[in-house]
Amino acid sequence: MCGRYAATKDPATLMREFDAVDGTEGQAPEPNYNVAPTKNVVTVVERHPRDVEGNVLAEEPPVRSLRVMRWGLVPFWAKDPSVGSRMINTRAETATQKPAFRKALSRRRCLVPADGWFEWRAATPAKTAGKKTPKEPFYMTSPDGSSLAFAGLWETWRDPKGDPDAPPLITCSVLTTDAVGRLAEIHDRMPFALPPQRWQGWLDPDRADVAELLAPPEQAWVDSLEVRPVSTKVNSVRNNGPELLERVEPEPADLDAALFDIGKR
Repeated sequence: MCGRYAATKDPATLMREFDAVDGTEGQAPEPNYNVAPTKNVVTVVERHPRDVEGNVLAEEPPVRSLRVMRWGLVPFWAKDPSVGSRMINTRAETATQKPAFRKALSRRRCLVPADGWFEWRAATPAKTAGKKTPKEPFYMTSPDGSSLAFAGLWETWRDPKGDPDAPPLITCSVLTTDAVGRLAEIHDRMPFALPPQRWQGWLDPDRADVAELLAPPEQAWVDSLEVRPVSTKVNSVRNNGPELLERVEPEPADLDAALFDIGKR
């Protein structure tokens, strides 16, 4: 799954990495080392421009831009936005079948840039010894510091009881898929992260056939990620600082060999 991640780069850096223009309108959130659901996040979209009356200029080339959205998809038909807290993730395997995600998958796809994401592994029986022990957090990130890009969906929601001229609520959801390779030893799900060569296809606003786009991330690329054991301080959303991303070496006496090997790769 994807329930917490880090996003610390400013729009200027993301513009260079994703070859996008800045459409955040000065609303980009501050660097966040512990992004939690329902927070505003920066996304990448690619859309055809519109004329002054709001009509889509389909003949004009699409423009890739950074946009600010709230994490937690609110379908356009929802009665109120509270449903978004339950739609932070979308299972890639069933997205084409679910009414909440089907239309967005064919028409409104985005990328969610991240420095890396957190996942928790259940403590081993040897460590628990019959007592309650916190799950062990890991941080998955690119070894070279480049941004990861989660495949996402986005929606526009307007309050049916509100002012029709009020700005709409723009929300997003992160796709997830079965964990592959060594990541499966930590959790059975992972974000649907895409390598750079797949960004264009995912963002293409003229592509409605998504079958090929939903091919799982390649294991070789996933295996290239750094898997870093980190402090349990990340368990609390109140903690937010660069120390959350620092490697914390477990005590060898308390760690089984397999888990220690995961963190070292």
